[in-house]
Amino acid sequence: MLFALGTPVAFVALVVSFLCGLMLRAVAIRFTARTVGLAERGDRMAPSLRHDIDPFGAVGAALGGMGWGKQLTVDDVPRWRGRGRAAAVFAAGPVACILAGELLLAAFALSVPDASVLRYLSVADVLHGFGDTWMQQVLLSLGGGLLAFGLLALIPIPPLDGFGILYCALPRPGHGMQWMRLWFEDKNIGVLLLLVFSLFPGGYPLVLHILNLLGNLFLRVWG
Repeated sequence: MLFALGTPVAFVALVVSFLCGLMLRAVAIRFTARTVGLAERGDRMAPSLRHDIDPFGAVGAALGGMGWGKQLTVDDVPRWRGRGRAAAVFAAGPVACILAGELLLAAFALSVPDASVLRYLSVADVLHGFGDTWMQQVLLSLGGGLLAFGLLALIPIPPLDGFGILYCALPRPGHGMQWMRLWFEDKNIGVLLLLVFSLFPGGYPLVLHILNLLGNLFLRVWG
């Protein structure tokens, strides 16, 4: 997000998109868990920054353009009622953020004279701040930020939700998955890698290359 400091409106909108991503992810996860019968009715539904923010995820957002929320581990979501239900809980947050981002990108496409501009933009361009008017900057930054938040969460390594989806999809997670849990989750290697990817190499971190690879198609839908 710090890349967008040259365009203050876009920078503020990107910060808001990160916070909205945290809140939307938390609500989607808890709502889905309750809907599929994997949560108690008395469990808290309302989001809370104190409970849902990951300090390292916030640092990753500042350095690399987008971050992640507090980890939901596979121990937090029981598999005994079905692997599909457990996987749906992990998928709910990223999918909700991607859908919300796409709606805002559609609004951006309707606000510009020529929506074909989205054919030439990348997710990294959006996270650097883009738009001719303040309204366009707000819509594009909010939509692109939520899209990036959801796509980043789908990468299958702890502490991201994608690992939970992959873990729950396997009938019997083997030694490789347990090894990943030990090193990437318990020993925080996953967080370290994400922070390194948010820094390296210099002005165009590796995490932006990953987000471009995953997300450019979602931008071109409206172009």
